[in-house]
Order: sequence, then C-alpha cells, then structure tokens
Amino acid sequence: MTDDKAARTAPVYTGPRWFFPSALIHELDPDAGRSGRRPRRTARDWVVDFSCFLLAVLIGLLGADTLQNSDLPRALSAADQMLGALSCAAVWLRRRWPFGLAVAMLPVSFLSETSGGVAVIALFALAVHRPFRYVAWVAGAQLVLAPLYFWWRPDPDLPYAAAVVLVLVLTGATVGWGMFVRSKRQLMLSLRDRARRAETEARLRAEQAQRLAREAIAREMHDVLAHRLTLLSVHAGALEFRPDAPRDEIARAAGVIRESAHEALQDLREIIGVLRAGDSEDAGRPQPTLAALDALVAESLQVGMKVTLEQRVTDAGSVPASVGRTAYRIAQEGLTNARKHAPGTEVTVSVAGGPGEDLTVTVHNPAPEADVPPVPGAGQGLIGLTERATLAGGRLEHGRTPEGGFEVRARLPWR
Repeated sequence: MTDDKAARTAPVYTGPRWFFPSALIHELDPDAGRSGRRPRRTARDWVVDFSCFLLAVLIGLLGADTLQNSDLPRALSAADQMLGALSCAAVWLRRRWPFGLAVAMLPVSFLSETSGGVAVIALFALAVHRPFRYVAWVAGAQLVLAPLYFWWRPDPDLPYAAAVVLVLVLTGATVGWGMFVRSKRQLMLSLRDRARRAETEARLRAEQAQRLAREAIAREMHDVLAHRLTLLSVHAGALEFRPDAPRDEIARAAGVIRESAHEALQDLREIIGVLRAGDSEDAGRPQPTLAALDALVAESLQVGMKVTLEQRVTDAGSVPASVGRTAYRIAQEGLTNARKHAPGTEVTVSVAGGPGEDLTVTVHNPAPEADVPPVPGAGQGLIGLTERATLAGGRLEHGRTPEGGFEVRARLPWR
C-alpha cells in the first residue's frame, strides 16, 4: 500500500479547530495538502497574531520614547519610527514567510530602535515553523550584531555589558521557546503518523487473513468436490459406453451417481455456509480424520477402482485432528488423481507412524496400460496439498517413479 493511499485512509482531525493553530490542523488533515490552498487562520491564530501585533506596537512605542530623549536628529528619528511602523505591519506576514521576515528584520532592527520587538517575534515564528538550521543562522547573526548595535547606539539606562547580556538571554529564550512549541507540534504529527501506520498495518493484516481464509476454502472445495465429481464421471462414462449393461449394474451405477451428487451438494452447502458465516473449517459436519480412510477406500472400490490400503499406525486414535484431516485429504487427492490419470491401475495407499514419530502417507500407482488424454487443470490439487502439508508443519513430495508410475509422499509431524 502506498503512502498516498494510507494518507487518504488516515483519521481526519475532527476536534475544536478554533483552539489549535491552522498550520497544525493543515498537517493533520490528509486532504488539505492535496488541495493546494493555504490554511485559513483559526480563532486562536487571530488572537495570537493580534497579540503579537500589539506587543510589537508596545515595544515600538517604548523605543520611540527612548528616541525622544536621545540626541538623534529629528529626520533620523522619524525614519526610525516609519521603519518601526512598517515592521509592525509585517508581523501579519510571519506565518506565510517566517524565514524571509526574520532575515529582513536583521538589517531593519539594526537601524531602527522601534523594530526590536518585531525582530524578536520574527525569530520566534522562525523557530516554530522552520528547522533549526534556519534558526541558527538568523539567531547567530543577531548575536553578532548585538554588540555592534549597542556600541553604535548605547542604551541610556543600561551599561554596555548588561545590555549585550540581556539581548543574548532574550534571544536564547526566544529560540528555546519556539523550538519547544515546534517539538510539541512534531510530536502530534508523529503520533498521527503512528496511528496511520497502525491502521494501515491492521488493514493489511485483515486483508491477509481474508485472503488466507479464501485460499483455505478454495483448497477445501477442490479436495471435496474433485473426489465426488470424478466418481460421477466414472459412472456416467460407464453408462455411456455400456448401454447394454445388466439392469442391476446400471441401477448400482445410478445409485452411486445419485449418492455422489447428494454428497457433493452437501459438501458444497457446508463450504458455502462457512464462507457466509465466517466460521472456521471445523464448523458444520464433522471433518474427516484418519479413521475415515477405510470408508474412502471402500467408496473407491465401489466404483471399480483397485485400491490396497496399508495401515501401520500405532495408536491411531491419538492422531491429532489436524494431522489426520491432512492425511485424509492427501489420500483422497491421490486416489482422485489416479482415477483421472491412470484409470484401471492398482493404487496403493500406505499410512505409517506413531506417537512422537512422523506420520507418513504414500499414494502410489503404476503407469497406465494405455494412453490417457490430458486432464485440464492438472497439478492444481497437488499445489494445494503441498500448502496444506506445509501449514501442518510437514512436507509433501510428488513425482513419477522410475517404473513410469506416480507417487505422492507426505511426512506430517505427530506431536
């Protein structure tokens, strides 16, 4: 999932907007950045900006009063106050151009006594809205110019050293306060990003769980229905190619077709019920276990297959349900494949193992006597069986034997 999609699904800020800065709400709103519009001032922004403007005007008036008591020519005093007034008006631009305003105030505050308050406010805004490297350059320039300023225009009420130290302390406090405000905003943004990542990860886990559930249902549907449908195919083929068969044999084949179709429908209903209800695969009818192998072989013998079952299992009743179910599905798929790809051959199903040992399942059939036309979709069931065995903690191998037959070998842990 891309960051853009994560941003679209991130929680949108829905709190009281008037109480927070517009820049912070703009960052918290995932749609604000894509709109291209500047954030509108909130009520808090108007209060803060107006307070900063009044503070700048108050400091400017104090500076103008100091100019009246100095020996500065009247023209320079008027120019100083004009620069101060323009600087106070520029306070309203501190949110849009914090770095530009702070840089512009360096020479202006050096020349104008009444612009000192605006320089401090611009430095604070820069510390709030921009990284520290910008703040360091501007604050460093102010600290360098401070001794020169008081050497050029000494304060009538403070000694030179005290005035310089006061500017150093005021600059450090302004930068520290601004960085503290910025750190709080960055913390809120980092919490927003963490919430966004957590929501994205939760969504991915849910999607993965749904995908795994669908794959499990698809494997179950293949394993169950493929066996039933091959039985239908075998008996339907017998009725098609032997229309003159005895009535008893036709009736028996029709009964097997009817029973297999009924069982297939029942299995399909159970699987669809699991899909709709979201239950585990253990819901509904009892799932087959290792004890159901005898019925599986008997069902295959009934349709005319040659099957030999070799069971060398110690304490078969203690086989874990998941291991027994996996072994049953492997044997079922092996018999289904032998019926489709090697009809008429004798299939051997071997199961061996005991508690504390691995349970081995082998399904072997020799090569068919005649050529068998290829079956569409061959191999999909073996892929599903390999996954099933891996999920059970075991492994499955399959392939042709040196004699030309085919063998499926599985080893499942019995713990």
